[in-house]
Order: sequence, then structure tokens, then C-alpha cells
Amino acid sequence: MVDTLFETIGGRQTIQAAVRSFYERVLQDTALRPFFDGVEMEHLHARQSMFLSMLLGGRTVYTGRDIRDAHAGSRIKGLTDTHFDLLMAHFREALVEVGVQPDKLQKVLMLLEGTRDAVLNR
Repeated sequence: MVDTLFETIGGRQTIQAAVRSFYERVLQDTALRPFFDGVEMEHLHARQSMFLSMLLGGRTVYTGRDIRDAHAGSRIKGLTDTHFDLLMAHFREALVEVGVQPDKLQKVLMLLEGTRDAVLNR
């Protein structure tokens, strides 16, 4: 049996810890915080954990909104590649913080990078 990236980085516990750390960093970033005004963060944490679990090969089925629709409000607020780069940097830091090994970290970031065009609606 081949382990999924989800399993090899530590599964649900690691994903949830990384998501928590990620949003703590994002909410402290003055360039990113405005995109989250009025957002129910507990709900967002749950959806993001679900999405990442699915993206990394976990058995989780993502039941949230389509990625383009989910980010429409942020695009209206001016979300750009620069913001996406900041988000990626914060996610990298969060993954390092929770102990994801460098080779696995790069694979996770590549998968997240693959969402850029959908998030930015290109």
C-alpha cells in the first residue's frame, strides 16, 4: 500500500495544526488581514483543513464551495499574485512549525501553488 502525502506528513492532526498556525500568521499580516474581515474563522479552519486533506490524498471529501466561488469576495477586495505569494510564505512557515519534512513540504507547496489560477480566477 502506498502512503499518501496526507499520511506521510502526519494526517489530520498535522493538517489542523498547520491550518491553525497559518491563519494566526495571516491575521497578523496587515496586507492580508482585510481579506478576512467578517469571516467566521472556525468555519474557515474546518473547510481549509478539509480541502487540504483532500488535496494531499486523505480520505476526506471536501464539501465546501468551489475554489473560484470561495475566493470571489477576496478578488473583489483586490486579491493579487502578491497576496497569494504572502499566503504561500505563511503556509510554508506553518508547515515548518508543525514539523513537515522539507521534501514533503515542497510537495505540499507545489499542490497549493496549483490552486493559484483558480483562486485568482484565471
